[in-house]
Amino acid sequence: MMIWMLALVAAQRLAEMLWAGHNTRRLLAQGAREVGRRHYPLFIALHAAWLSAILATTPFDRSPDWALLGLFGLLQFGRLWVIWTLGRFWTTRIVTLDAMPLVRFGPYRLARHPNYWIVAAEIAVLPLAFGNWTVAVVFSVLNAALLRHRIRIEDAALAGRA
Repeated sequence: MMIWMLALVAAQRLAEMLWAGHNTRRLLAQGAREVGRRHYPLFIALHAAWLSAILATTPFDRSPDWALLGLFGLLQFGRLWVIWTLGRFWTTRIVTLDAMPLVRFGPYRLARHPNYWIVAAEIAVLPLAFGNWTVAVVFSVLNAALLRHRIRIEDAALAGRA
């Protein structure tokens, strides 16, 4: 079960990167600017290492906690809500089109950075669903450190927009 779940998450992340890349190229062609480019590879490495760490340190035959897997499934609906809400503006990078107002509907009326909250929960919940507390804690701490840096950069980039 765990291997199938990790394969699905990896496929989802790759599909999202393709969609985000498409949106990024289109936004840049419209005059948008990317900020914080240097830290982006760290997020790619973090997510790849997170999935690899779950795979390398969790027994393959470990039975999942179905309630936590259900929670992980609900988090996927949260991801889709964020992606749908941002539409053509959704990217995995910090890309801003300064002439556009900030999105303030959907999950953005509830939280400033809803996608980051969802990803933070995913990073903890998936390994916990297979009883892997170590990966949940280590990668949650690493993700929090990266997000702290990224949110500062993103907030500065968006500060001038209404």
